[in-house]
Amino acid sequence: MRREILENKRKALKINLDESIYGTFAEIGAGQEVARNFFTAGAASGTIAKTMSAYDMVFSNSIYGAEESGRYVSESRLDKMIRHEFGLLSERLCGPKYAGKTFFAFADTVTTLNFNKTNDPHGWLGIRFQLSPGGEPNDIVFHVRLLDSDSNLQQNVLGILGVNLVYAAYYYHDNVQSMIESLVDNLALGSVEIDLISLSGPQFKNANDRLVNLYLIAKGFSGAAIFDKNGQARQSKDVLYKKDVMILRTKFGQKSTPNFDLFNKAVEQFKKTQKVNDKNIIVMIEVLMTNFLEDKSELKNKDLENFAKRAEELCATGNFVIVSDFARNHKLAQYLSRCSPKSVGISTNIANLKNIFNSSNYGDNYTDELLAYISDLFSKNVRLYAYPYLDKKNKQIITTRNMPVSKESKHLFEFLIQNGYIMDIDDYDEKDVKTI
Repeated sequence: MRREILENKRKALKINLDESIYGTFAEIGAGQEVARNFFTAGAASGTIAKTMSAYDMVFSNSIYGAEESGRYVSESRLDKMIRHEFGLLSERLCGPKYAGKTFFAFADTVTTLNFNKTNDPHGWLGIRFQLSPGGEPNDIVFHVRLLDSDSNLQQNVLGILGVNLVYAAYYYHDNVQSMIESLVDNLALGSVEIDLISLSGPQFKNANDRLVNLYLIAKGFSGAAIFDKNGQARQSKDVLYKKDVMILRTKFGQKSTPNFDLFNKAVEQFKKTQKVNDKNIIVMIEVLMTNFLEDKSELKNKDLENFAKRAEELCATGNFVIVSDFARNHKLAQYLSRCSPKSVGISTNIANLKNIFNSSNYGDNYTDELLAYISDLFSKNVRLYAYPYLDKKNKQIITTRNMPVSKESKHLFEFLIQNGYIMDIDDYDEKDVKTI
């Protein structure tokens, strides 16, 4: 059955008129945009026990405690806010008047676009909520990037996101996919990116952390999801900020398994050429969803389960895993650059390079497209480490030294090779070279 999408004000009013829903709004960083939506909808006294916004760091720390990292737009800060506010509800609101109430504590910590437009607007939103009076609470937490080019528009988006979250918690909690989809109700395409979501509590005991985050990619809410060695979803900047990042690109369902012998050589070469400290390196295996999504008119839950299983298998190798829909290297580089890594190495098959530097694979604007691609890729402090393949027809191992290159791109290709932007993987064993 098609889900009815209520207008934002109607969502807020429906919650306000439900006598069982009662709680607190705590917001830091972008005004009290979510609470404002509930106030303007009417009948807010039936829902709101308290609203607050502790902007001054001293006040904030005295309420929620200091952040060791010094970062206040963080999952850690959001968790402290939710725990503190929900605890106060349970402690202070007791007696017959509140006997039939299901409490919630909503919180957000957000930075919108600054005056000079030099920052990266993003934030954390979350809710802790009961589904029965006195019941064990559940949590929904997610991270967003605000994409509008105006801070007022971003504040408006934040208000809508908050209403959607509270509504989803109470009216879509029994259907995780509908719950996730509803988070962007009444929002313009391209105004927000949701790149991580976490569910916990008895209502979500069967929810798969990998599955729900892959669903964000499948629905186009995000371009990628990162999982740590334990298979837990992580926010990209928390993992990659100022790190030296090495990635092996693979496709889901590819016939051959990743060649870890060659990849390990690429990692060692990356560490040597970029003077990487072992303690600062993040090694990741990427699984591309793109080829799979293009073949599917409708993505089924079982398809995502297969992806989640594949991600889990690769996490078990002791590496981080990134699942993405970045068909081209430069799209991956753009995504990583938002996380401000120290340096990036991408290990890829030489066959992919052959396609890039072959003008017959493009239209009349080949040189323009190639220059844009190269600029997007190598301006992000990225180096490509190309592993060879065996040309089955000619029985010849192909490297950058003998790779066919179109005359239009020959000089550019040679420039990239001579300046170390593209490197062959050294000291490989011929038995490890795959046939293509």
